[in-house]
Amino acid sequence: MKNNRSGNFKEELYIFKRTIKAFAHSLAYCACRIFPIDDSKVVMWTFEGSGGYGCSPRYVAEELLARNRKAGTNFKIIWLVNDINKEFPKGITKVRSTLWSRAYHLSTARTWVSNTRTFYGTRKRKGQCYIQTWHATICIKPIGLYRGERFPKIACIVSAYDSDMIDYVLSGSKWCDHMYRRGLLYRGKIIKTGTPRCDVLLNQRKEKYEQIRKEYNILADARIMLYAPTFRGGSQNTNRSVNTDEVTVDFVKLIEALQKRFGGTWYVLLRLHPQLAARMERLKIHQMSDRLIDVSQRADMNEIIAASDAFLTDYSSAIFEAGLTGIPSFLYADDLQAYIADRGELFFDMYKLPFPVASNNNELVRCIEQFDGQKYQQKIEAFQKETGIFEDGRASMRVADLIEKKRSEFMAPG
Repeated sequence: MKNNRSGNFKEELYIFKRTIKAFAHSLAYCACRIFPIDDSKVVMWTFEGSGGYGCSPRYVAEELLARNRKAGTNFKIIWLVNDINKEFPKGITKVRSTLWSRAYHLSTARTWVSNTRTFYGTRKRKGQCYIQTWHATICIKPIGLYRGERFPKIACIVSAYDSDMIDYVLSGSKWCDHMYRRGLLYRGKIIKTGTPRCDVLLNQRKEKYEQIRKEYNILADARIMLYAPTFRGGSQNTNRSVNTDEVTVDFVKLIEALQKRFGGTWYVLLRLHPQLAARMERLKIHQMSDRLIDVSQRADMNEIIAASDAFLTDYSSAIFEAGLTGIPSFLYADDLQAYIADRGELFFDMYKLPFPVASNNNELVRCIEQFDGQKYQQKIEAFQKETGIFEDGRASMRVADLIEKKRSEFMAPG
């Protein structure tokens, strides 16, 4: 009982401190209201600033930049980043994410586009449009209120605060239409645009197939499996942390199994979650192979999926996006019960999904060697129909249309 009271006190103290800090930060936004809103200014960020030029904001930005070139629009894209050394294409202005840079740029932009929450204390002005793309489509792991008692109180507060500012949440499936209500604590508009980052999977596979192989000096006819384990850790603690345990996949056995089942020369590209990639030096990877290439610092994962011939993860929603391409995709869940105990009950029974599931390296090898492509495709199609996935490769265009429409509605006379 004493421990419970102590834990509750620490949590309430932490929440109190965060709330006071958020209020102090909100004053910066109030101060920046002396500056006018720029109708053509669009501010973007990914993974709370720790991400780079990736995920759905990237593909919305590409569409806006294309319209600047072809249609003569004048969108000014500002990208908030924690690491100013991250690379961005011409036409995008990167800005180090600090309190005052966020306050100024967010206060003066007509549109915000993000794949994660804003910073607690952010204030939106009347007439601004906040578009939330989120960073997951159909999910395996629970989010928001679906986590039940494992959803920290401060996370609930921050989520609700952010959701109250959102004007539109993008959806690419009927399943997400329903899930986002409790998952994001959101009561506003959900629009059926599709998911911008999925456009590359449907429109640019040939281009990315060639590009990625050239960039990483992989033979043009070699095959690639992308291994992308999901984010871990920090969900229960007031001091948020990132779990950097060992990667337990045996890459030598994995590559041998892929070559035995599918033929050809195989490489594995390893991509860690952006919040884990920053601490890559602490991650332990055993049994290294010259066919294993770390691509964790690459800002966008979906262009790698587009270039891949197979996909492997543990609990990442990206496996459903890989499923859009039809490539063989596998789940490696060697800590399933521990993960559920920490995260909460999963949205799906892993063993009822279309993807083969392994709990250790021997099972993973067996799943690959016994892979039945015809049955796999039938299961994928049935699952997509059941969840109402409606990705068609035109999501970025729809979101850009929305941004143009909202801009014209608020465009200042003259």
